[in-house]
Amino acid sequence: MAVHPLLAVQETPELEPFLGRVGEVFTTFRGQDSGCVSYGVRLTDGKRWFVKEARTEDGQRSLDRGWAFHRAIRHPAIVPQVHRIAVAGRWAVVMPWRDGEVLYRPTADAPGDRTSPGSAMARFRALPVAEVLRALDRILDAHLAVEDAGRVAVDFYDASLLYDFTERKLHLIDLDEYRPGPFELSHDRLPGSRRYMAPEESERGAVIDARTTVFTLGRAARLLLDAGDEEAAWRGNAAQLAVIARAVRFDPAERFETLREFADAWRAAGQPPATAG
Repeated sequence: MAVHPLLAVQETPELEPFLGRVGEVFTTFRGQDSGCVSYGVRLTDGKRWFVKEARTEDGQRSLDRGWAFHRAIRHPAIVPQVHRIAVAGRWAVVMPWRDGEVLYRPTADAPGDRTSPGSAMARFRALPVAEVLRALDRILDAHLAVEDAGRVAVDFYDASLLYDFTERKLHLIDLDEYRPGPFELSHDRLPGSRRYMAPEESERGAVIDARTTVFTLGRAARLLLDAGDEEAAWRGNAAQLAVIARAVRFDPAERFETLREFADAWRAAGQPPATAG
């Protein structure tokens, strides 16, 4: 059997020249605020891979955390990290390539685009409600696996969502900040988008636990199942909106205690009402 040029190598002094030798680098993602540079690589067998390299200490810490996360959790919706390569004292991780578009892609120099008609987010929001609900269900199902593994969501937002508009399939990416929980916040703020973050994620000494993940996923449901970016065009039903209202309460004690409770309530709210027979 031929040696796999990406999965067999353990170390290289420079990543980008190495990738160019073993295949074709067909796209590069620079200018990310994560401290990482990423590459799409096509090997001679035609198979494509995504390779993410830490370029800063922050990027390295994030990749270390992500590597531990991916060793603990496997789910079809979560794009896995399958191998890592030592590069000049830091790491690069190798993942299978997934077709699709990131729903929101900010960079270190510019915000992303959620509202232009041709943007990925606007096109996602224009999908039939049933398709958006299927995508949300896949997000929930993946996070139930996260909860079962004793992890909590950190830095989850629409930049974590890769949607294949051809296959109508959603993938979760860039979950490197997810960590074991519950834990006490030892600094002033966790990384993340304020549109999705629970209040306790900006409170030193606060407990970050499953109820924090409930808040984040509640916000995801509210923002994705809306026709626009102003939260003024809700496309779901009243029962679903009531479930979200409980999930995103300011006081964690007033939310669903676990993500599974939230998921059960959300799925029940989406069922048609029973009729007398």
